Amino acid sequence: MSEPTEPVATGQEPPAGQEPPRGRDGDGMGGNGAGAGETAAPREPATAPDEDRAGELAAEGDSTDFLGLSRDESVELLRLMILARRVEEKTAEVYQMGKIGGFCHLYIGQEAVAVGAITPLRSDDYLITAYREHAQALVRGITPESVMSELYGRVDGCSGGYGGSMHMFSKELNFMGGHGIVGSHLPLAIGAAYAVRYRGGDQVCLCFFGDSVVNIGAFHESMNMAARWGLPVIFFLENNAYGMGTDIRRVAAADELVQRGKAFAGLESVVVDGMDVLAVRQIMDEAIARGRNEKRPTFIEARCYRYMGHSMADPSHGTYRTREEVEKWRSDDPILSYRRRLIDAGRLTAGEYDEMDRTAIEKAEGAAEFADASPFPEPSAVYENVYSDEYAHGIARRDRWRKEFS
Repeated sequence: MSEPTEPVATGQEPPAGQEPPRGRDGDGMGGNGAGAGETAAPREPATAPDEDRAGELAAEGDSTDFLGLSRDESVELLRLMILARRVEEKTAEVYQMGKIGGFCHLYIGQEAVAVGAITPLRSDDYLITAYREHAQALVRGITPESVMSELYGRVDGCSGGYGGSMHMFSKELNFMGGHGIVGSHLPLAIGAAYAVRYRGGDQVCLCFFGDSVVNIGAFHESMNMAARWGLPVIFFLENNAYGMGTDIRRVAAADELVQRGKAFAGLESVVVDGMDVLAVRQIMDEAIARGRNEKRPTFIEARCYRYMGHSMADPSHGTYRTREEVEKWRSDDPILSYRRRLIDAGRLTAGEYDEMDRTAIEKAEGAAEFADASPFPEPSAVYENVYSDEYAHGIARRDRWRKEFS
């Protein structure tokens, strides 16, 4: 990968002649939003806003100065994106080998969002997210070994093997979990931000979610509460154009999803190019300052794209997306475009990039080996972490309905 002519590997395609994994409806994923033999109109990379939408977009400014970041700081953004990509690619590989069970949602293609949004946070800020969270956990500081062990369901995982792919957690890093129920975590973000205000702190709570969330009640309720109470929440919509297999244009009665935030006075609503790590970081700097200093929430719509299917059970194209659409977005790969920017600015050499990539591959391989060696939880562990402490009145009172206590 010494030349940026091809994107960093974007995941595994099914072997030649092999049918891709099918959902239970036989069309790639249950409810993909397109009829038999029908494909939604192609999605275009949204890196350049239309003129008639310019007023709705956040002013990105001139990011060629790297936002005042030092050389090392700017290169670190690239390192984290490469690490996230390589760990996700290894995840796809071992999932196909049967070492990871359950659902598994990959982040390949969206790395600029996680890195640009998470790196400006302080260690005492809160982060809560949905189920496509492996890369977000890595960027926040959970080690590749801990992430991979959790994917394997082993005791050395960040959730002790309890959570798997969709439920990673770290109390030490204020990483308040991935959540599997669509939109269920937005009210939890409100709770965290309310606690900040109640205690007189200046932390912010970053809340990631996907485009399907904008059509559910908890989305509107949470935004209303944050705006009315002045809570330091950053609602971060990762608009990758599809909710599972459904094109968002089929289900959202809005020309642009950012319009959903316009209903709430006091809520700043902005759009950013989610394939540009510096643009994301700049808009996050502004949102963080707004939350800390003004105690005001922000709604960010980051327009991005996932190169893989919704989950590992979903082919990357051929059902609801065309190969041409996916390849067009891959040509705007966030890792390689940022690599070029760093090299052009004299902040990185091709050799340094290659070494960075080799290191990321080694870390991903090492994480898989570590997870393989980590033991499974004991069967008795299923009864642990049910109550926060010993039950105050004894098991007889708690379970008096049981025959042995009657």
